[in-house]
Amino acid sequence: MALHFIDEIDVSGKRVVARFDFNVPLKDGKITDPTRIEKALPTIKMILDGGAKSLVLMSHLGRPKGEAKPEFSLEPVATYLAEKLQQDVVLTESCKDKGIKTLLELPGTKIVLLQNLRYHKEETENDNEFARTLSQYGEVYVNDAFGAAHRKHASTYGINAFFKKTAVGGLLMKAEVNALQKIVDRPQSPFVAIVGGAKVSDKIKIIDALLSNVDSLLIGGAMAYPFLKAQGHEVGKSLCSDDDVKLAKSILAQPSARKIVLPVDHLASTEFGGKPQIVSDVKLTEELMGLDIGESTLALFRQKLSGAKTVLWNGPMGLFENSDYAKGTFGVAQILSELDNAFTLVGGGDSVAAVNKSGLAEKMNHVSTGGGASLEFIENGSLPGVQALKFGIN
Repeated sequence: MALHFIDEIDVSGKRVVARFDFNVPLKDGKITDPTRIEKALPTIKMILDGGAKSLVLMSHLGRPKGEAKPEFSLEPVATYLAEKLQQDVVLTESCKDKGIKTLLELPGTKIVLLQNLRYHKEETENDNEFARTLSQYGEVYVNDAFGAAHRKHASTYGINAFFKKTAVGGLLMKAEVNALQKIVDRPQSPFVAIVGGAKVSDKIKIIDALLSNVDSLLIGGAMAYPFLKAQGHEVGKSLCSDDDVKLAKSILAQPSARKIVLPVDHLASTEFGGKPQIVSDVKLTEELMGLDIGESTLALFRQKLSGAKTVLWNGPMGLFENSDYAKGTFGVAQILSELDNAFTLVGGGDSVAAVNKSGLAEKMNHVSTGGGASLEFIENGSLPGVQALKFGIN
């Protein structure tokens, strides 16, 4: 069955219920980064411009764990949306208000935002009756919450059962799936992946998935030290657990491990975030911890990326939040921005933050909003919330 999207259907005169990811950071009740809401606006505007009779918006925010906690209210989101859309956005007290269906029949009501889905434990439990309740707010279901599509929750998964022929993805979902499929389905060769971040255990699945497909796998950041230690190199005080070294050894024992490229030098310090020291050797003395890749490593990575046709980047090369240790991460961003004829995809929270901070995000073909969802898509070839949508239109 094929996946269908909002730009393929007519919503004129129809009631639409749509799942978005409005899980934005808040401070003192104010939104500090509205990116996720901004990314949802094209789909919302397409539904409204398409003449929908009404639009019910759904999202979670934070982890209230099944309780109605005021600090996780979607009220700031309703206010932001109303300003952006120049229309009233009615926030309900609960997802299960008995008056919601009546409200939707009122001639003046166009946009309704349901209060935080995760105020109800039934959401994360994928409760069938809760999914049924949500489904009654629309004739068409739209899922544009790619960042939550890896969860089998009522609003992303179970609800699809009630929209056998009228469930579609939104525009953000379409962009994410199309971009990730270029990585998963026969990526153009040479295919180079860059993996950074901290724990090997967190990325073991994606490393395994990538090793069978890539031409080269460049490993930097704290991720590199267990691999270097597994090879017998001294890594000083660098972040490196025994479990991660064990996992690194098992990966290096595979025939495909020849594709792995590790740092050959470092930027280090005697303490986390302390005064930087250049270490022009692969080994680190016992008093030092590696906090960024060195210039020779960056040059090696540039060489491996030269001529690449497909590039996936997940995870920073060091402590990029500190300007003393940002050169490796921003250097990788610069290399990717200069590649000719390559499809470049940045996925995962920290690398997205890094590429945004570098000012080069617009030079990438796709910067994923999905975080863990984008990694799971690459590991498994799809996501539960995406697969469920395929039963929408036959």
